[in-house]
Amino acid sequence: MAACLPLAWALAATPADYQSAQRKIDGIESDGLKPGVRVELTPRELNAYAEHYLPEGVRNPQVRVVAPETATGSALVDFGKLQRSLGYQPGWLLSKLLDGERPVSVTARIRSAGGQATVDVQSVQVAGFEIDGATLDFLIRNVVAPVYPGAKVGRAFDLGHRIEALDVQPRAVGVVIGR
Repeated sequence: MAACLPLAWALAATPADYQSAQRKIDGIESDGLKPGVRVELTPRELNAYAEHYLPEGVRNPQVRVVAPETATGSALVDFGKLQRSLGYQPGWLLSKLLDGERPVSVTARIRSAGGQATVDVQSVQVAGFEIDGATLDFLIRNVVAPVYPGAKVGRAFDLGHRIEALDVQPRAVGVVIGR
């Protein structure tokens, strides 16, 4: 347990980390950066940014790049509270199944080039129960897609703002500006 404390401290985000991330993202979204510029977002900045934009029902997010092109996001999620914050009212039985916080972890492969990216969800863990393969595909199609119709899971999407590629590495995520 004591060995985990330095890692937890190193990933702990501060208001300064959020401000730094927001400045970098504002710079990217301004479309004013020169071609070839690389903007790096550190793990602390990514965590601070994620913490700032959580929907109700989600807390304690942690974003980690575990290998090149592979990231894991985890949080405590109260699915009932999350559903209600999105305007959905689960019935009595479903609310009994969804209410209460559960640890959730999602691992995805992120590939990009030519101004497009593809996010392939590899696995999901909810309260220690692993969901992958055909079951994961079913949940993405029938649960995630209807609730988040703009989500592009397993399909290429435009990065926008002249972003040429994302270089997803454990030390930082590089955003490479093109054209």
